[in-house]
This record gives sequence, structure tokens and C-alpha cells, in this order.
Amino acid sequence: MTTGRAARPPAAAQPAAGTVAEVVAAVGADSCTRIVATLIRVTGDWTLAEDSAQEALAQALERWPRDGVPDNPGGWLMTVARNRATDVLRRASVERRKLHELAELTLTAPATDDPEEEVVDDRLRLIFTCCHPALALESRVALTLRTVCGVPTADIARAFLVPHATMTRRLTRAKTKIADARIPYVVPSGPALAERLPGVLAVLYVLFTRGYDPDGEPGFADEAVRLARLLHRLLPDQPEVAGLLALFLFQHSRREARRDGRGNLLTLDKQDRARWDRAAIREGLETLAATRADGPNLVQAPIADGPYVLQARIAACHATAPHPGATDWQAIARWYDELAEIHPSPVIALNRAVAHGYVHGPAAGLALIDQVLATGALKDYPLAVAAQADLTARLGHRDHAAALFRRAAALLAPGAERRALLERADDLTDPSLG
Repeated sequence: MTTGRAARPPAAAQPAAGTVAEVVAAVGADSCTRIVATLIRVTGDWTLAEDSAQEALAQALERWPRDGVPDNPGGWLMTVARNRATDVLRRASVERRKLHELAELTLTAPATDDPEEEVVDDRLRLIFTCCHPALALESRVALTLRTVCGVPTADIARAFLVPHATMTRRLTRAKTKIADARIPYVVPSGPALAERLPGVLAVLYVLFTRGYDPDGEPGFADEAVRLARLLHRLLPDQPEVAGLLALFLFQHSRREARRDGRGNLLTLDKQDRARWDRAAIREGLETLAATRADGPNLVQAPIADGPYVLQARIAACHATAPHPGATDWQAIARWYDELAEIHPSPVIALNRAVAHGYVHGPAAGLALIDQVLATGALKDYPLAVAAQADLTARLGHRDHAAALFRRAAALLAPGAERRALLERADDLTDPSLG
């Protein structure tokens, strides 16, 4: 079968096998979601769509080193996947309509990143279906990783701390529920989009957090950034999508500076800011500026933002400070005041207390933390105890602060975060550092 004309370079210019594998991986990362989304739309069969995309990648790894990389590698993959799905459906003697629609599929991938392409709609459909509220949140995250990001089931199982067979069953149940409940494979519009979008963003937020956590899976954070970029490109008029992408970019810009040479975690004030990813910060600022008509005024603009935009503005204050002493804590405290009004939660209240502690003094911050703890919502929450420890240390009560850091560490499982808290406790009780 014909699968697209390969551009065969001269023998001396043939890429090495390792180089071709890298090309396949890069093209696959860009094209597989498109292919899977389109095949799901046409066939309605999630497993067939995923298997066909994986078969196309396997054939690329086998044939491209020999035949050369095609002129249009994404179109080559789509054609192979389409032909594989067609063969399977023919053998299964399914209805002619699906076979006809498969035959009518465009055989070439888009030449540009034009978001008006039909496959863009397919990718949006796939994201909104994976993130449907009828599924449990963990199932939504796992299904997004597997179907939209193409992460192997074994890797997802390891990240969720469950056996491979358990994750396989979980993913199968999620797909079955989509089919049995006849969850529509559509992008909602109008009021329905406003209702469903926060759930999609919440899935991406959880995905990013699972990668950004000190002992998390770093690749998940990369996937969250990639998906947020895609979603922003597909829904450019949604400020909260832009806000979430900007938040991810600001946080992820510090990934190379978060640990010292021994692998220990570094707090924000101890990080080498020269190692922060300035390109990511610039992209974050540009993305955040696009959420408001009045441009990139991060502090003085009138506040009328959603929770992700507000969190991005807070992160921007940290990302743009040339050194810890230049951090605009007054602006951060104002953004947290607004965030606590429109999106109240105990963790936001805790972060607001810390911000106020840097503006109005540690005693004021501790008083606000006491108010949060009095509700019982953050009982035995290690970050609340660590926040108390930090503000207590700033009051000069070193021994008490060290005890609080050790208590916070005891509430955590062994890992990088626990070691970092114990190290801070040791610093406070080391006479040479006094």
C-alpha cells in the first residue's frame, strides 16, 4: 500500500538510526493526538484508534531508517493508522458508513499549525471527552495521559502507585463508561463550555502538580504544559486557559534551579535565579498580558479575573523579581485577597496568610494561620506547619521554628520535601549559622 512518498537522501546523508528514532518520537508527539482523536471520531472505537496510531509509529521506526523520512511525516503516520483501522474494521465486517468515512479522511497532516483545521476540532473533542465530569477525577487524569498524551499505561500505573493490571482495568472502565453512558464526542459551546471548561483545566492542573511535586513524574509537568499550550491555541478567547498556561510556565521555569548539586530541594529564596528559564517566563508574561485588554500591567490593572489568572499574576510577581528582596509582596497579598474572595479554600487562605506575613510582619501572618487552623480544615497538613515554622523563624524564635519544621517533616513520607524541612530545622539549630 502507498503511504506517502519518502524523501530518500543520498546514502552518505541517511540519518543514523538514533536520529530517526528521535524524529519519530518528535513527530509522534505532535501527530498522535491528532490521529487518535480523528480515528475516535470516525470509528467510535478508542482502543482501535490508539492501537492504529501505535502501529503507525512502529512501522515508522522500522521503515524510515531504511526508506528515509517522508516529506510529510505526520501525513504518513495518519495514512498508515487509517489503513490499519480500515483493515481491522473490514475483518470485523462493520457497517459501511465507517469504512466510507475512513476512506474519505484527508491523507495529509496540516502543513502549518493553523488552528482552523478539522483535526483541531477532533483534538478538542478528545480532551473534553477524557475530562468529562461523569468520570472520577483520577480516571480523567489517567485517561488524558494515556489517550491525549500517549503515556504508556505502565508509566501511569507507576505514577499512581498501582499495579499495571489495575491501571489497565481503570482505563478500560473509563472508556466503557464513555460508551455506555453515550457521552457525546463533542466540544461544548455557549453556557455548556463555560460549565465544562473548569473541569478540563482542573485535570491539567492535577496533571501538572503530579509532575511538579518534588517526588513527582517530571514528564507529566511537560505534558501539562504541552496540553495547556494546545488548549490555549484552540481556545484563544478563554482567559482562564491563558491564565493556566501562564501559571504553568512561571512555575516550570524554575525546574532546573529547584535542587542543589546534591539533589536537595531549594526554597525559592535560595535558588539561583540565573538558572531560571527566561524564555518560559517571557512566554508566561506575554500569555498573561493577553488575558486583559489593558496589557501586561500585573499590579495596577483593575481586578476582574478568574482563579487561574490570579494565580498566574501571583506567580509572575515571583518570576520577575530579580532577587528575593525585590519580590512585590504587597501585590501578592492583594491578589490573594481577591483569590480568597472568588475561590475560597483552606490552602488559599494559608497562602494568603503567608503573603500577609511578608507585608505586615510575621506576627500578623501567624495570626491569620491560627484562624485557618482553628477551622480544623488543615489539621496535620505539613505545609501549614511549615508555614508556621517559616514565620516563627522570621520572628527570631529559632528553636521553636526548628521544632515546627521537624513536626512538618514528620507529617510527610520520606522524600525530597521531608529532607528539605529537616535541613531547615538543622540550619536553625546550628550555632555556626546563627
